[in-house]
Amino acid sequence: MKIAFIGAGNVGAALADRFARTGHQVTLAQGREGSESVAKALARNPSLVARPIEAAVDAAEVVCLATPFQAVAGIVKELGSRLAGKILVDCTNPVGPGLSHGLESKRSGTQVIQELAPDARVIKAFTIYGYENLENPAFPAYNVKPTMMFCGDDPQAKQQVARLIEDTGFAPLDVGGLAQALHLEHMTLLWVRLVRVDKHSPHLVWAALER
Repeated sequence: MKIAFIGAGNVGAALADRFARTGHQVTLAQGREGSESVAKALARNPSLVARPIEAAVDAAEVVCLATPFQAVAGIVKELGSRLAGKILVDCTNPVGPGLSHGLESKRSGTQVIQELAPDARVIKAFTIYGYENLENPAFPAYNVKPTMMFCGDDPQAKQQVARLIEDTGFAPLDVGGLAQALHLEHMTLLWVRLVRVDKHSPHLVWAALER
């Protein structure tokens, strides 16, 4: 699958590396020459390539947004119709002061993105953990894979994202339509508070068990 990453920080670089190692064609969208984060990601995995953001998006089947949420509106508006028909994976989270929800829990960041890109097929995924678990999702002491919850309104797009989730070593769990994205964002805030504030292990994950 041809995948473009907008954002090559901790989350974007970890996911881009994982996708590339499972055979996907991954391009890092470079908004400016000399980006330090892009250079670090390229050094990490020589199969990654960098191209200007418009060219990267035009060539992609899947576009992953992995920037700080504050940058999302400007990027999506700038890309405009280039995102039409693309699977747009929202890997961002709106975070406000004191680890509150950045949109006051009135709606999700993912719903904002869908409004900004109405013709894109927006899926929320890869957001409920920190980058440490995206780098290495293996838990050999347990007989289960960690769960990666995702949501969206396009069934076909969700099927393709589920396959990407499996490729990264997680068990995909479809939690419903895009309205569920707000709940996933709250799960992220819970994880961040547990790990970054309360100092639990960053290798803390969720598992879905059924009897």
